[in-house]
Amino acid sequence: MSIERRVEVLAKSALFQNLPTNALAEVAARGSERKLRQGQILFTANEPANGLYVVLSGSVRAFRENVDGREQTIHVERAGGLLAEVAVFDGGPYPSSTVAEEDSEVLFLAKEDLHRFMLQHPETALTALALMAKKLRNVASLAEQLALKDVSQRLATFLLEEAQRNTPKLRDGVSFSLPLSHTQLASRLGTVREVITRGLQKLALQGIIEIRGHRMVVLNVKALRAQTDPHPKSSPTGANRQ
Repeated sequence: MSIERRVEVLAKSALFQNLPTNALAEVAARGSERKLRQGQILFTANEPANGLYVVLSGSVRAFRENVDGREQTIHVERAGGLLAEVAVFDGGPYPSSTVAEEDSEVLFLAKEDLHRFMLQHPETALTALALMAKKLRNVASLAEQLALKDVSQRLATFLLEEAQRNTPKLRDGVSFSLPLSHTQLASRLGTVREVITRGLQKLALQGIIEIRGHRMVVLNVKALRAQTDPHPKSSPTGANRQ
């Protein structure tokens, strides 16, 4: 990828987007590219962290894996997204593993180079603080969902968020393409594929959604939103909890 194209992507990154073009070109020139095939691991949790990555193209997922091999997705980054920034700033190892969800390209920025750059451009350090705060809020939100919502509620929340990402003004009949396979969605929501499949089928049988291959149609926005409530007025306790 050319330096010019790298600069375009870096300009979309939350960490570098406020920098002038000459500073972006400096970052772009210091980085080294790496291409990943779909399913290829970029790094694993607890490996020494030598730098951070900026996603140039494709999609890369960060996840943790428990002793039983079940994965929990932490976040997914696309063009302009950052990976391993926490480890770069706290000096610890990589906090999660990362895998390419599709053929992807990433730009590696060595920790030492990044630290020197931030000393020269201290405004980037302030941006990094804001990013760390946002990351903490996202993790807190994820922990809350896993602790307080069962799988069906997390699934309904995901479907609502995806529908709204495609169509900000939600209405009955809105449709969108499901961006993940059932296995990937299970990892994102902290469960297994079979539970996701059953959950989607149940929503379809209730007339809340319609499944058209990889496309979802939200037939009843109000009913789908009601499914996200962790404290419904009447529901069997513990149902679908995984």
